[in-house]
Amino acid sequence: MTSGRLNLITDIAGLRVGNAEDHRIKTGTTVLVADKPFRAAVDVMGGSPGSRETELLAPDKLVDQVDAIVLSGGSAFGLDAASGVSDGLRAMGRGYRVGSVTVPIVPGAILFDLINGGDKGWAENPYRALGQQALANAGTSFDLGTAGAGVGATTAGLKGGLGSASIVLPSGHTVAALVGANPTGSVTVGGNRNFWAAPFEMNGEFGGLGTWPHPVPFAESSRTKREYLSEISNTTIAIVATDADLGKAQLKRLAVAAQDGIARAASPAHAPVDGDIVFAVSTGDRPVADPVFDIMAIGHAAAVCLARAIARAIYEATPAASDPFPTWKQKFGG
Repeated sequence: MTSGRLNLITDIAGLRVGNAEDHRIKTGTTVLVADKPFRAAVDVMGGSPGSRETELLAPDKLVDQVDAIVLSGGSAFGLDAASGVSDGLRAMGRGYRVGSVTVPIVPGAILFDLINGGDKGWAENPYRALGQQALANAGTSFDLGTAGAGVGATTAGLKGGLGSASIVLPSGHTVAALVGANPTGSVTVGGNRNFWAAPFEMNGEFGGLGTWPHPVPFAESSRTKREYLSEISNTTIAIVATDADLGKAQLKRLAVAAQDGIARAASPAHAPVDGDIVFAVSTGDRPVADPVFDIMAIGHAAAVCLARAIARAIYEATPAASDPFPTWKQKFGG
């Protein structure tokens, strides 16, 4: 089993990702867009979610495809990033046609990064402009770690970030994940440098340290951000994607399965103070031969990719002035 060529969500042909950041504020936005509209679904497991147009993604709703998905910092303010993306897509003529009108369909989700040391005293909400910039920056290569929606992210005692990972299955399908990792839980085992996601690592992508060296006491598995910063500055927001031709109901099951990736990479996960949201998208380019076992494999791969992407987000984070937490590399070297 191998990762895709870039080990990014853009290993799925037709997908592009753009980041935009404001390092003074310590925040940013990430947009996933494609060469053409794509099918999407969503699953929400956190107790404090923030989102836009997620209800539209339910299998029984009319609109079958979306034009982009936005992940953003900024808590409720960050929902405005999707408006900037929508403006940019409308200018391109992209969107759902209703008579003579074109309406871009842009679901989004946000994480809370408002008490991370950045200057939040803006006179005008900055996220609409960040959304427009992220869309303009969209391409097949993009930065991880302290980039896009991950700029202001934190975990329990370490700086968070933006992560991505991919895998190519024996069926030929590619599965990948993109994540803004800002969980209340820890991504490493207690005070050790080993990642919870270590059993799923590929090609030393987050240090090649192997799994944790001993049984894990309950206390080491239950550390949260409340011990370091605040119990409310949380949420992991993610997109999993595949080139498999899946319908909205199948994508809903894919999003549900992918939530396990958060629980494999952060402990605890899906807390009342997390807003964990996973979108699942399909470009529909590759047919599915076995509608049961191929989809099971794709769901498992999505969870594995999401776990790896979370670890990569923290591993790739870089330091900045007034950070509340050190990066993984500052604390553990590497």
